[in-house]
Amino acid sequence: MNTTWSRFNIASVVLGFAFLYLPIVLLIIFSFNESKLVTVWAGFSTKWYGELFRNQGLIDAAWVTARVGFISASFATVLGTLAALALTRYTRFRGRVLFSGMVFAPLVMPEVITGLSLLLLFVAIGLDRGFLTVTLAHITFSMCFVAVVVQSRLITFDRSLEEAAMDLGAPPVRTFFAITLPVILPAIISGWMLAFTLSLDDLVIASFTSGPGATTLPMKIYSQVRLGVTPEINAACTLLIAVVAAGVLIASVVNKSREVQRQRDEQAAQRN
Repeated sequence: MNTTWSRFNIASVVLGFAFLYLPIVLLIIFSFNESKLVTVWAGFSTKWYGELFRNQGLIDAAWVTARVGFISASFATVLGTLAALALTRYTRFRGRVLFSGMVFAPLVMPEVITGLSLLLLFVAIGLDRGFLTVTLAHITFSMCFVAVVVQSRLITFDRSLEEAAMDLGAPPVRTFFAITLPVILPAIISGWMLAFTLSLDDLVIASFTSGPGATTLPMKIYSQVRLGVTPEINAACTLLIAVVAAGVLIASVVNKSREVQRQRDEQAAQRN
């Protein structure tokens, strides 16, 4: 099989990566621009990061976004894991097709429809829009992503480990926390990080379900960008990119160390 890359393949890959990442690189570079004009380079400076931390509106929006993301990702992880367990372990129960469709519907549902339907729900039940409604909306649409990630790990899970633990007298709850949970923990962590990232990135659903005092950072940035891009916005976006990249890097290192430790434990068990 010929694995030699042609010039066309190389050019396609280069252009693809440039299309995806060159705007992000330019945004990061111009966040250190001395000039207030974001399209004119006037020298290196970090003053816009200082201006960013003195912008109380952006700071408040970032704090709201962080709280919404942490709370919604945590609840979505618990609910998504339970849904994945139900779909994987109980293949036959009444209403399984309906339950599966309801769990995975947000994956294919346009965000506008999801946001509008949640808005109508909150209005119908008389729930004032604010921090709570944004959090509930983010739990609703991010739970399905956690369920997909955890379910993919549970499908390949060796259930003989659970059966061995229960044969030795461990009850189901202890078997789950001692055997199942440590094995699927990397998938759960990945699902939490995915839910947190989706919450940080959301603009459409939050726009429908937010209220006074619950303006998220994407909403704040979007409202300011309509009046013109400022270097403070570039600095805020750069910090967001750094936070997400650091989280992904830490998770990769942790998962890698766990995998190395698991291989060492298996080798030690084989030697013994």
